Amino acid sequence: MTPRVLFRRVAIAEAITWALLLVGMFLKYVTETTELGVRVFGMVHGVVFVAYCLVTLVAWVDQRWTPGRGMLGLMAAVPPFATIAFDVYAERHGMLSTDWRLVSTSPASLPERAVSWLLRNPARGALAGLAAVVVLTGAALLVGPPA
Repeated sequence: MTPRVLFRRVAIAEAITWALLLVGMFLKYVTETTELGVRVFGMVHGVVFVAYCLVTLVAWVDQRWTPGRGMLGLMAAVPPFATIAFDVYAERHGMLSTDWRLVSTSPASLPERAVSWLLRNPARGALAGLAAVVVLTGAALLVGPPA
């Protein structure tokens, strides 16, 4: 899967889960019918939010984004639907190529070495990514919901 395709899919998934969470919030706070939507969609959104942030970090390192662009990509996960806007921005500015740079290029730094390992070992990289999502989501649950 290319950086462009992976990033776009996760950005769209993050926006969809935002929409579902907003529906859940409407049902809970406006119609006062159920809070099940917030419980279910809040958890789903939290998991996809973490996944989006991890994919953004991998793309940031592999695609050599500037610190400002990388931070903008991460911050796009906070407002509803901003990941879609950032994906369009990234597309227009050529920030996501059709190839993973660190698959064929020698890594020059510690972050590049980590990302290179993830990309060169796709099965292990996917498992490491899944484990990171589980651990970070668990840590977020321990801290508690956003206030």
